[in-house]
Amino acid sequence: MSFKPISEIGEFGLIERLSKIVAPSLGNTPALVEGIGDDCAVYRTGGPSVQVATTDLLVEQVHFDLLTTPMHHLGSKAISVNVSDVCAMNALPEYALVSIAVPRSVPVEMVEQLYSGMAHAASRYGLAIAGGDTSSSPSGLVISVTMTGKVAEERLTFRKGARPGDMVCVSGRLGGSAAGLKLLMRERAIMLDLLRNNEPYDKEVMAELHDYSEAIRCHLLPEARVDLVRFFHESGIVPTSMIDVSDGLTSDLRHICRRSGVGAHIDEGRIPILAEARTIADELQDDALAWALAGGEDYQLLFTLPKERYGDIEGNREISVLGEIMPEEEGMLLTDLFGMTIDLDESTGGFDHFGGAN
Repeated sequence: MSFKPISEIGEFGLIERLSKIVAPSLGNTPALVEGIGDDCAVYRTGGPSVQVATTDLLVEQVHFDLLTTPMHHLGSKAISVNVSDVCAMNALPEYALVSIAVPRSVPVEMVEQLYSGMAHAASRYGLAIAGGDTSSSPSGLVISVTMTGKVAEERLTFRKGARPGDMVCVSGRLGGSAAGLKLLMRERAIMLDLLRNNEPYDKEVMAELHDYSEAIRCHLLPEARVDLVRFFHESGIVPTSMIDVSDGLTSDLRHICRRSGVGAHIDEGRIPILAEARTIADELQDDALAWALAGGEDYQLLFTLPKERYGDIEGNREISVLGEIMPEEEGMLLTDLFGMTIDLDESTGGFDHFGGAN
């Protein structure tokens, strides 16, 4: 019997196969509005609002490295990345369940710091950590967070729904998380090299990391855009589609286009890249645009709006219009600063856990 490695189909190929297996179960839940395929599952519980639910894993040496990640920061990030999924549905978070698997050798104080970060983030977002589970782990730390949120059904937003002519918009600045990660990994390599050679820790050798505090914060302490969801609600704005930028601008725009059956055309000059990311890219001889397009973990909101709603967002300095949605046959294109057109459909872009094309 032959077997196919997961790496041949990639993360999203695996999700597609598993979705087909569990599809028959969806018929057992008539209250289910949306199942697999969006940032959250959505279901009705009665009344004008619907519930959204999401879950996310953080695995040591896959999502984080304890040499570069303080436990308090890690706890905060574990909550924030789930809140970001809730925000992508135009919803606000309510409750979280947290489960962890921890090696027996981990000090209790480290676990307390982890939960202290979670509690701090929960307080900031106005949600309750209502329970969870604990287990031992034979190798590394594993964190699983499940979160629910709520939104009036008429405000509910999916990845699907974008229409030709809609504006493509994004919040905040991109590329900061990838820049912060690159910098931290460089410093990690320097530290390990010193240890291997039995050399003392020398502050003169290490970078002045406080000069890059914003990029490092973007990676270690991302903030979900609850503020933007509240702005939408207060302004009566309902995006035609929305997703959070977790895998990278290219990959996440592709999700919207595929689910909506459309194409898109964006301009490089309109992509808001964090200034520190450009500085770090110059220092490391790397490409800040590539970090914005494919670096991921920025946790900004990528959304579409009809052009006639431009006046509603014009004064909001946290929102940038990147381009517009096109008919599907035109594909997904980027016009660079020199006027050249790049086919983003030919770029895999974004993070894939199993190394396949997405």
